[in-house]
Amino acid sequence: MFRRKKKAEKVEPAPSPEVTAEVETAEEAASVEASSRAPATEAAPVAAAEPASRSGAAETLEASAPLPGARARGNRVQKVGIVASDKMQKTVIVRVDRLVMHMKYRRYVRQTSKFKAHDDLGAGVGDRVRIVETRPLSAQKRWRVVEILQKAAK
Repeated sequence: MFRRKKKAEKVEPAPSPEVTAEVETAEEAASVEASSRAPATEAAPVAAAEPASRSGAAETLEASAPLPGARARGNRVQKVGIVASDKMQKTVIVRVDRLVMHMKYRRYVRQTSKFKAHDDLGAGVGDRVRIVETRPLSAQKRWRVVEILQKAAK
């Protein structure tokens, strides 16, 4: 099996004081322009609410930033398929179909891949499920069932 290379984490540099000053002056100019077009009664609440939104945005950025010791995870590959077998304990085989154009005949051909996935949700044969890649759970299990999208008709 091919293993993916880990992506280096990108660290964005903090904006320089000149850039933040330009942004603040541009926002002030926009608020002055808006206040000149709007009636005087509406201009005061807009100007008062603007600094609070700036500080609120900074607080949300700080709150959403990962902790220094925590590792950020990238987007994991997700696939949607149909459960082909559920005869194992807490493991299902998920069949994922995809259409690929044939090089010679220029027609779409259906190709099927089977993945063994860990299942804590109790999916049955015929259920449409979403699986997500994860660390190796056994010799052949590299996927986990995240949700059951549609139960099979009985």
